[in-house]
Amino acid sequence: MKIALAQINVHIGNFESNFNKIEQFIQDAKKLQADIILFPELSVCGYPPRDFLDFDDFVDKCYEVIDKIKPLTQDIAVVVGSPSRNPKIEGKDLFNSAFFIFEGEIKHIVNKALLPTYDIFDEYRYFEPATEFQNITFKGRKIALTVCEDLWNVGNDNPMYKACPMDVLIKDKVQPEVMLNISASPFDYDHAAGRITTLKANTAKYKIPVFYVNHCGAQTDLIFDGGSIVVNANSVVYDEMRYFEEQLSVYDLDEVIASAKTQTLDNVQPKEKIELIYRALVTGIKNYFEKLGFKKAILGLSGGVDSALTAVLAADALGAENVWGLLMPSQYSTGHSVTDALDLAKNIGIKHDTIAIKNMYDQVVNELTPLFDNKPFDVTEENIQARLRGMTLMAMCNKHGYILLNTTNKSEAAVGYGTLYGDLCGGLAVLADVYKTEVYELVAYINREKEIIPQHIIIKAPSAELRPGQKDQDTLPPYEILDKILYQYIELSQSPQDILDLGFDEFTVRRTLKMVNNNEWKRFQFPPVLRVSPKAFGVGRRMPIEGKYLS
Repeated sequence: MKIALAQINVHIGNFESNFNKIEQFIQDAKKLQADIILFPELSVCGYPPRDFLDFDDFVDKCYEVIDKIKPLTQDIAVVVGSPSRNPKIEGKDLFNSAFFIFEGEIKHIVNKALLPTYDIFDEYRYFEPATEFQNITFKGRKIALTVCEDLWNVGNDNPMYKACPMDVLIKDKVQPEVMLNISASPFDYDHAAGRITTLKANTAKYKIPVFYVNHCGAQTDLIFDGGSIVVNANSVVYDEMRYFEEQLSVYDLDEVIASAKTQTLDNVQPKEKIELIYRALVTGIKNYFEKLGFKKAILGLSGGVDSALTAVLAADALGAENVWGLLMPSQYSTGHSVTDALDLAKNIGIKHDTIAIKNMYDQVVNELTPLFDNKPFDVTEENIQARLRGMTLMAMCNKHGYILLNTTNKSEAAVGYGTLYGDLCGGLAVLADVYKTEVYELVAYINREKEIIPQHIIIKAPSAELRPGQKDQDTLPPYEILDKILYQYIELSQSPQDILDLGFDEFTVRRTLKMVNNNEWKRFQFPPVLRVSPKAFGVGRRMPIEGKYLS
C-alpha cells in the first residue's frame, strides 16, 4: 500500500482556496499511484480556527468541503482534518476529527482524544475529547489513525494526560500495522528535534511504523515548519520532508516496514537553530502579508541592528521592491546612523526616504511646554520623538497601503524598553521572539558569505538615540547577561532563587524580573509576535497585567 503525505499551507476560513489545494494534491497523489493520502489536522478550515468554530455557518462550510472531496475518492482514500459535529447533546458541540473518505463516502470519522490547552493551544475550549477508539481496515491493512496530540503523550517524564489512545488501539484483536497521524504542530527552534523524539518514542513503544503529516506556512503568529516524517518500527527516521515548504511524498508501506531490518541511520535534515529561525521569520512575514492581501511593508530605518535585520527579512520575504525604509533622524541622531541606514538600504536594494523629525518635534514641544510646568527634559521628550516616528510611519501606511513592521526584539519587549504608540506600534512584530543576542547571531548568518548588513551597524553600541550620548546599557544590564536571565524566567519559568543559584547578581535578577512583570500592560497592546521560541509573548504566555507577583 502506498501512503501519500500532503504537507500543505492552507488559509484559515478560505474554504475555496483550501479545497482547490486539497484537490490538486489528491490528483497529484493519484498520478503517483498512492492508495491513501493524508492531509494535516483541520486542513479543511485551517489551524487554529479559534472562535470561528462558534459559528454554525463556519462548520457548515467545512462539511461542504468534505462533500466536495467525496467525488475525488473513487480510487484513493483521503484522510483530511476537519471539525465534526458531536451527535450527542452532552458535551461540547464539536470534535476535532480526521475524516476517512473513500469511494465517495465517509467511511470513518476518528476524533481527537487529547486536547491541548497549554501554551498557544486552547482546543478544549471548542472540542469534546474522544472516548472511543477503533482501528480502520483498508485494503486488508489494519491502520491506527490518530490526530496530533494523541501521539504526544509518550516519551516524556511528566505525561500531561492519563491515557493514550494508542494504548487502546494497539490491543485490538488484530494489531494495527501502522500509525497514521495528522497534525498541526507549530514551529519553535527546538520543535523539529522534539517531534522526532516523540514519534520515535511511539514506534519504540508500539513496535509499528508511524506516518505523520504536518502543516507548513504561517497563520499570523504561528508558523508551521512542515517536517512531516516517517519513522519505521525500529525507531529510525525513514524520511523527513522539507521544512517550510509544501510537499507531496509517497511511501510504500511494505518498504517502510522492511526498512526496520536494514536502515540504521536517520534520514533527517540539519536543524541549525539560527537558520531555522531565519527561515521561520521569512515564512511568517510572507504568509502574513499574502493572507491579509497586502504586498508592501514599511519600517523605520534607524541605522541600528534590529531595523537592519528586519529590513533584510522583509526584503527576502516580500521582495526588495516591496519594502520601504524610512529614515527619521532627530537632532540626537548621529551622522553615522544615517550613513549606516543608507548603506543598508543600498545593499539590499530597498526604496528609502528621509524625513527629519526635528521641526515636528520642536513644534510639538513648543505647543506642550506651557503645560509641562517648567519640568526638565526627561523621558517625555524622548518618547515624543519615538511617537512622531510612529505617527509618520502609520501615516505612510494609511496613505499608500503599507503594513508597518515593528522592529522590537524580545529583550526589549520583555523589559518594556520601547515607547507605546511610538516604536512599539506596527502591524507585525517580526523580532519580538528573538533575543538581542540572537539578533546578532542572525546578522552573522546573513553576512556569512558577504557583507549585507554593514559592519558598523553590528559593532556599535545599541542606542535609541533619543538624547545625547544615550546607550541601551545606560538603562539595561548587558544583553549577554540580560538575555540569559530572561531565558531562565520566560522560557524555563524559573524562580528568582533558581536564577540566583546559577550565579547571577541578585540586584540584576530582581530588577530584570520586576521590569518584565511591570511591562505586561505594554505587551498587551503589542502587535502579533512571530513565534519562534518555545515561549513567545502573545497567546502562548497569558499573564495578568496588574499582577503583584515579582513586580
